[in-house]
Amino acid sequence: MNQNHVSWSTSQTIGLSILVFSLLLFAPITGCTSEEAERQMPAAERFALGMELFNDEDYLQAIEEFKVVTLQYQATAFADDAQFYMAESRMAREEFILAAFEYDILLRTMPTSEFVSRARFQRATCYYNMSPSSRLDQENSRKAIDEYQAFIEYHPTDSLATVAEQRITEMNTKLAQKDFDNGMTYLRLEYNKAAVYYFDLVLEKYHDTPYAEPALLRKAQAQVARKRYAEAKEALDRFREKYPNSTLGSDAEALQADVTAGLAEKKAATNQQGKL
Repeated sequence: MNQNHVSWSTSQTIGLSILVFSLLLFAPITGCTSEEAERQMPAAERFALGMELFNDEDYLQAIEEFKVVTLQYQATAFADDAQFYMAESRMAREEFILAAFEYDILLRTMPTSEFVSRARFQRATCYYNMSPSSRLDQENSRKAIDEYQAFIEYHPTDSLATVAEQRITEMNTKLAQKDFDNGMTYLRLEYNKAAVYYFDLVLEKYHDTPYAEPALLRKAQAQVARKRYAEAKEALDRFREKYPNSTLGSDAEALQADVTAGLAEKKAATNQQGKL
């Protein structure tokens, strides 16, 4: 009995060992095969998977699939598609700095891509979306203007050129507002020379925005405060000529009275000095 029992146990142990060894031997092979198949997924299938995730708004996973296409299948027809939609995924996640970077990669490395015009527009839109209120630093507003202008220069007949022009006008108006508000702040503080400087910026750089009209009038006001009546008169003359139907006409008339009185006073003082 003992001998048979030992013989059966030994046989059972050997069989179990063979089974365990077989599992250990074939399990990693099966796993590697699955992973290898995933790595070797054709470019078309990989891109299609990324687009499926993109359309499902799973942008983070879509980015990973598009990234594989751009890295492993650079020579295929899907590389620029993947690069563009990787940038679009960043845009959808409101990661505007990263999105601008991804669009830029397409523009620099894939200049013949059908997505070039859209990528250039979208790169500008990244900065447009980061443009803050007029009270804050306007670096991104200026970048948006530059990028939209570049888009119009490269793609003047594109259907988005009109949108680009509208956004340039919007950004310029915001920049004009910032300079005008700076001028008004200095005017209230009676730093009139600084006020004139900012009003002149509006008039020189943003003359086609709604802030040019009040900037010209407030420049005259600042010059009156500085007792620079000749310069104030010049500004008022330009104001009446350029904006004959302005709603600020009553303010202009009040300033004109101050200018007339100031010039008369200066003339009288000059005459008095001449007599002495």
